[in-house]
Amino acid sequence: MQFENIVYKKEDSIARLIVDRQEKRNALNYNTRVEMGKALEDVMIDSSVKVLVVSGAGEKSFIAGADLNALASLTPLKFEEFAATVGQKFFSKFEELDKPVIAMIGGLCLGGGLEVALACDIRIASESSRFGQPEINVGIIPGGGATQRLSRLVGVGKAKELIFTGNIIDAQEAFRIGLINQIVPSEKLEEVVISMARRIAEKSPLTIKWAKKAINLTMGLAYEALVESLLFSSKDKEEGMKAFFEKRKAEFKGE
Repeated sequence: MQFENIVYKKEDSIARLIVDRQEKRNALNYNTRVEMGKALEDVMIDSSVKVLVVSGAGEKSFIAGADLNALASLTPLKFEEFAATVGQKFFSKFEELDKPVIAMIGGLCLGGGLEVALACDIRIASESSRFGQPEINVGIIPGGGATQRLSRLVGVGKAKELIFTGNIIDAQEAFRIGLINQIVPSEKLEEVVISMARRIAEKSPLTIKWAKKAINLTMGLAYEALVESLLFSSKDKEEGMKAFFEKRKAEFKGE
């Protein structure tokens, strides 16, 4: 696939989606969202891909937010259409993907960029990264899911503080409040992320899929028990248990 605003490539069982609009600090415009959506569709249907890593090109920015030039002209009805296509629905595609998604965050992670990261499963950031939901400064609120996802990660009080003030926080504070999973030196960021992606890719894709669904749906212990019961009927479960007792590495097939 050839794209203008992103780089999409696959290395073994890991797909890489890199937003490449460095002159705009990797801000999300309409075409970038469409291209990212096409890449996500490919990840979904390609059984050889086990993990998706999302990042931004260059060292200055992961994604510095939405392109306000496009948003400023939207009427309320047009915004509703936007939200249902390349707006709120766009961010949900990362969360709903049956495969794990790791956000590799270097530099600015603001507005819509933070909402992309929030919709990913794991967030690993460099020491120089900065985070925030500054939408309040232009008279709007986060419209890509942050009012819900940010609250679940850092708690309602801290989410309200970040959204109400528009404050930008550094990586240390983001880690302290649980917004990111790890902080690593900038020169080690890719190495650490890819190492984790490879480790996850070795697991049963079937088990990962249903574990993600059980966590995301937040339907409680009854749903968790139902999913676990379903997995006990899988060949991957049999292989995993057998490999454990035989003291060898399991070879999962996603069946």
